[in-house]
Amino acid sequence: MMYKIKFLLFSIFLIQLVVGSEINQNPIVKTPCGDIRGSIIRTVLGRSIYSFRGIRYAKAPVGELRFEPPVPAGKWNGTYDATNDWPACPQPGDIPTSEDCLILNVYTTKLPSARHNPKRAVMFYIHPGGFFSLSSVSRWVGPHYYLDQDIVLVTINYRLASLGFISTGDKWAPGNNGFKDQIIALKWVKENIASFGGDPNLVTIVGYSAGGVSVAGHLLSPMSIGLFHRAIGMSALVFGQTPIGNHQFNLAQIQARLVGCPDDTSENIMTCLRTKSAKELGDSLGGFSEYGDLVQLWTPVIEPDFGQARFLVEHPIVSAMNGNFQKVPIMAGLTEQEFSYLAIGVVNDPEMLRRMDEDFETVAPIAFVYERNTTKSRIVSERLREAFLGPGPLTQSSLQGIGYLYADGIIGFGVNRGVKLFAAKNTENTYYYLLTFPGRYSYYTLPNTTTPYGVVHHDDLIYMFYSEIFPKLNTSDPEYVMVRKLTTLHTNFACTGNPTPSITKNLDNVFWTPFTSQNNAYMDMGKKLIMKKDLNKYRYSVWEDLFPLSDYQ
Repeated sequence: MMYKIKFLLFSIFLIQLVVGSEINQNPIVKTPCGDIRGSIIRTVLGRSIYSFRGIRYAKAPVGELRFEPPVPAGKWNGTYDATNDWPACPQPGDIPTSEDCLILNVYTTKLPSARHNPKRAVMFYIHPGGFFSLSSVSRWVGPHYYLDQDIVLVTINYRLASLGFISTGDKWAPGNNGFKDQIIALKWVKENIASFGGDPNLVTIVGYSAGGVSVAGHLLSPMSIGLFHRAIGMSALVFGQTPIGNHQFNLAQIQARLVGCPDDTSENIMTCLRTKSAKELGDSLGGFSEYGDLVQLWTPVIEPDFGQARFLVEHPIVSAMNGNFQKVPIMAGLTEQEFSYLAIGVVNDPEMLRRMDEDFETVAPIAFVYERNTTKSRIVSERLREAFLGPGPLTQSSLQGIGYLYADGIIGFGVNRGVKLFAAKNTENTYYYLLTFPGRYSYYTLPNTTTPYGVVHHDDLIYMFYSEIFPKLNTSDPEYVMVRKLTTLHTNFACTGNPTPSITKNLDNVFWTPFTSQNNAYMDMGKKLIMKKDLNKYRYSVWEDLFPLSDYQ
């Protein structure tokens, strides 16, 4: 009899083990919105990641909801299938896209149980792409590195290009809908993330490039108050010389012409654009190009008040100077070379080099993103050429100077100014960094080689997320040391507000000194972590003289 009982108990145990294994392969989480079924993938170190992809946070922005602020998705019946990636928002390229794209992905290695909720720090990631491309799809933004840390990771889609950022300066299109998508996603996290083991009171927004601009915008926006508790803005903020006004009507006109719509009035433009397919709008992106690669077109706008909730209510620099931003721990920085590699395309293309040389006053404001066709614009162009390119015609030897202009005009100056502005008024610490780590892989290699040009824009993403563009980095790869350091710094910051709360060998026994106007301190993230000061002091001083803060007072 005892033998039979033991056999029965053992059989029950085996059944439970098998059933539990099957359940774990497709974990189901109960949220305030409804049940969600996910799947399991593995981190680099072999941990199980509970993966929930393609969760709708807002209603499909189609039909009458096109060009309108997002509407929360609400609850659903049944079990939501979150086992597969969702299409990207409309954009050119050989990737699945859909106008119904307002989704988010949640990744965690520990779900709540009946007895315990881990309440881990949440990393809320906003993808790059100039507000006109890319997405949160897991083959580009894989959680395989971050999730070897004890965090919950959320990645999102938001509307892009004209579908997300068209702004005519009137009631027809006040603008900033892509940012308002992000806000609805943040509200979804606040209401639901505890169901995934995340702490809704410990959310860090992390954004790269256009995502970094987004992070800065959320720090400034009255709509974002209380939705996050730390901020990491990578390789872009919103405090440079790029003009920011209350509309981008010129881009709306270009969009209209590209798809055969009238371009005379806001009403005619918006009425016609509503009749065009999302694919037609997405595929028209190339028509916006003026000189070389598209880098920066759509920006935040200062919304006029038509009774709507406004993302930005004043110029970002004015807000920061007056201390009108959320006082939370902030980390911001850039890569060593940023967009300097665009200079190679200029000097290696005789026509592009000729245009920049002979018509610098016209080309420079387009390439280095400042105001056009004004007296000040002409003075700025003259001074920049004098400071970085010297007298005489532009030649192959102008590569470095043109590279500095691309790196600083598009990214560096604005990030540097933003760090200074935040640190001056923030009641919490502000941390500044420069990535100089020389890995074997890069988003830009020298022509006809696999040799990295340098540490360029996007290269830090190689150590944050697995992307199928590059080999998956394992512990035996020389780059893994930076994977571990960068994800550890971010996790420390998300959990404590300090990237180095203690001195450890894994972080080279370095304490990250917060930035102040007196010390100008930044962390050099190279083969070793080293504190330095006065990043690119002369280069940024030229831009500061040309675009003084007094212009905004």
